[in-house]
Amino acid sequence: MALPVKEQLKYWGATIAVFLVTLWFLGDVILPFVLGGAIAYLLDPIADRLERLHLSRIASVAIITLVAALIFILLVLLVIPTLIQQTAALIDTAPQLFNRLQTALTERFPQILDADSTIHQQLVTIGENIQSKGGELVNGLVSSALGLINVVILLVVVPVVAFYLLLDWDNMTAKIDDMLPRDHAPVVRKLASQIDNTLASFIRGQGTVCLILGSYYAIALMLAGLNFGLVVGFIAGLISFIPYVGALVGGILAIGLALFQFWGDWLSIGLVAGIFAVGQFLEGNILTPKLVGSSVGLHPVWLLFALSVFGSLFGFVGMLVAVPVAAVIGVLIRYGLEKYKESLLYRGHNKD
Repeated sequence: MALPVKEQLKYWGATIAVFLVTLWFLGDVILPFVLGGAIAYLLDPIADRLERLHLSRIASVAIITLVAALIFILLVLLVIPTLIQQTAALIDTAPQLFNRLQTALTERFPQILDADSTIHQQLVTIGENIQSKGGELVNGLVSSALGLINVVILLVVVPVVAFYLLLDWDNMTAKIDDMLPRDHAPVVRKLASQIDNTLASFIRGQGTVCLILGSYYAIALMLAGLNFGLVVGFIAGLISFIPYVGALVGGILAIGLALFQFWGDWLSIGLVAGIFAVGQFLEGNILTPKLVGSSVGLHPVWLLFALSVFGSLFGFVGMLVAVPVAAVIGVLIRYGLEKYKESLLYRGHNKD
């Protein structure tokens, strides 16, 4: 005989409360385990595919680990230093860009931007603040990152946790399935499958889209000769999970920089604009349909809300768990709405 609904709600409510309290008090402590679990979840389909090629689980995980280590080393040696260097250079160059903007506006609208005007003074202030505050912002972010994710976590703990979780992933899921309440196991499995599909659609699919677009924008802009092309590509790729926003923000930033760098060379400026036009075409017609598909994912507004709330309440760890929690809540809401439409509360006594 199943427990009454009220009793079940007490147990599930207590479970949710324990989860939130754990995030609140042990956020920094459980960070490597959250990161390791996320990495293992992302790489599990690759390990399963290698197993279907008649490799053992240990061999599959070993190959994935070696490839991931090589990629990480290449990033540390080649990409990350250049990204930091270009970001610092962009912050230092920002006042010059604002001075050029101020000069151009002064020439076109001298009656508005005279030396005593409010707009003139604001432009000067913005340029000075970007240079002074920008450096402080970068230093603050680096200091916070180093305080939150220290070298030991990055180089030792997270990879080790991810390795063992990936190695034992199938056994863990089987044990969790065996612990499900028997009365609710079919429904829980169905909801878990929908949650996995949602996460796979967003994290694996959309994450791959962001990675491909960011790499494309960065490489194409650097080949076009645009200064800070790597930074612009990184920004555009990072926010490409929001439809059109990544291309829009990156395109405005890149074209703005191109206008200052290539003023008069309209071919180069058009080339920069064309890079984002091609990227938008690839995203909408090839990458998103192939990698994300038509499965129900996470609405961008709902995702941004979850990231904001969990990031504000639980810090960096909260932002990491925001996506899976948003997926769980979204699936549960859709399931509840489905049951509501099947109930008498919605249908009444009319069976049609």
